[in-house]
Amino acid sequence: MDMPTVAIVGRPNVGKSTLFNRLVGKKLALVDDRPGVTRDRREGDVAFGGLHFRVIDTAGLEEADAATLVGRMRMQTEAAILAADVVLFVIDARAGVLPADQPFAEMVRRAGCPVILIANKAEGGAGLAGAYEAFTLGLGDPIPFSAEHGEGLGELHEMLKGVLPMPEDDEDEDDGPGGRSLKVAIIGRPNAGKSTLINRMLGEDRLLVGPEAGITRDSISLDWEWRGRKIKLHDTAGMRRRARIDDKLEKLAVSDGLRAVRFAEVVVVLLDATIPFEKQDLTIIDLVESEGRAVVIGLNKWDLVADQPGLLKQLREDCTRLLPQVRGVAVVPLSGLAGEGLDKLMQAVVQASEVWDKRISTSRINDWLSEATSRNPPPAVSGRRIKIRYATQVKSRPPHFALFGNQLNALPKSYTRYLVNTLRETFELPGTPIRLSLRTSQNPFDKG
Repeated sequence: MDMPTVAIVGRPNVGKSTLFNRLVGKKLALVDDRPGVTRDRREGDVAFGGLHFRVIDTAGLEEADAATLVGRMRMQTEAAILAADVVLFVIDARAGVLPADQPFAEMVRRAGCPVILIANKAEGGAGLAGAYEAFTLGLGDPIPFSAEHGEGLGELHEMLKGVLPMPEDDEDEDDGPGGRSLKVAIIGRPNAGKSTLINRMLGEDRLLVGPEAGITRDSISLDWEWRGRKIKLHDTAGMRRRARIDDKLEKLAVSDGLRAVRFAEVVVVLLDATIPFEKQDLTIIDLVESEGRAVVIGLNKWDLVADQPGLLKQLREDCTRLLPQVRGVAVVPLSGLAGEGLDKLMQAVVQASEVWDKRISTSRINDWLSEATSRNPPPAVSGRRIKIRYATQVKSRPPHFALFGNQLNALPKSYTRYLVNTLRETFELPGTPIRLSLRTSQNPFDKG
């Protein structure tokens, strides 16, 4: 599992970089009495009393035109807030709450992730009045803190322990010779041949199989190795529409299948090649996409239809038409029973995991943005053209991008589809879910 991310944000010169250095345990960030020393996001790994997370030190939040250096620094900070699991919002306890703190407190609240309010520079009780004043920000109880002297670290540890996402119980995360296990779930409609396929992969009759649908009742986790790469395979119960489930045990099995999807990095959706792209197949793929997992489609029982010329080409075209949300997804013909196509399936799985985990530099993303908006400019709303000023990738797994500009909430769906499709083509992101967040400027100086 990726380490959770903690972003340190606040006005310039409230002591964010001093706090960053204190958490990381060394002076990675420049510290000075002048505001604006930190201009970019700086990251470091933290081991803090049994907690492990990545901390991001950000540029001070200031109102500014998005086209200026300060405006671009602010956008970087907004991107860090968007990517964070937890935000540490820092104020200067000696100065108290200033009017400039309020709009940024609102920005952090809108982000929707847990916030810990730190009233810094409160050493020796000097800033306690300012710390109490911090209640007015509506971000919960402030911690009176001194990044300079390490006061308040115990309280910070307790609060972080309560809000940081807990690591999954991944006994498979061992970094042996083959590295970390790639987690793969195999799902599909009942009787699509999932257990037969896994038995063929493992080279043994590890799972019960038969012509009756619904033999697999729970999600089974199995360790395997392919070309020296550790794989943790999850066979799941066949997923059918809830309206057709009346057996209590099967209801539990379907929810267990959903859990396997959330646990996986890559999900192989197995279709029956003799009756592919049934409504239920499309629903399952849509579920996997909404959970943000990499997708590979396996056309099982291909040996039964392999004599039909042009069928594979036709099914790939059907896939593009029916599943635009995972455009370019790998569609692999195979036969679990005959043991054909398994190598190609696993190659597609590994490639899908690499795409899902891909990171793209901000400079390349903004080159793409400039080209995409020049070729097809955003529309005008009420006579004023929508402007997209800046873009960055805030997360991977799946790739998640944030766009900053004015009136972005008025962007039509067709235009955001255009942006996602060109992102997919430009950066070679086939078959993976792509997330796009639109961040409209609240800047009073931004007149577009």
